[in-house]
Amino acid sequence: QVQLVESGGGSVQAGGSLRLSCAASGRTNSVYTMGWFRQAPGKELEIVAAITWSLGETYYANSVKGRFTISRDNAKNTVYLQMDSLKPEDTAVYSCAAEDGYYVDFIRAPDYWGQGTQVIVSS
Repeated sequence: QVQLVESGGGSVQAGGSLRLSCAASGRTNSVYTMGWFRQAPGKELEIVAAITWSLGETYYANSVKGRFTISRDNAKNTVYLQMDSLKPEDTAVYSCAAEDGYYVDFIRAPDYWGQGTQVIVSS
């Protein structure tokens, strides 16, 4: 079992920044891929960014490339999502996720989910 706890969400004006954190605990040695999904009201769940735990390979949705940065701190078992140049369309509930398998499995159906944290970007 893996537990994920997100923090760092909140409200910010367009152009501002937020940093989301996801702390993992439990059987974390099984985790290979971690990342973030988001879901805006009336919209489908979409992947935002992902990172492999060991190699640090990263993936970004086209809509956030150049603005968001995913990183990890192995000593703290924590993954971060630095969000810069935020836009109103970034408003959503952001959820941390972890997968025991590879990236292809992560994007399809992650094994573990955090509780979600809300990000609101106003004009």
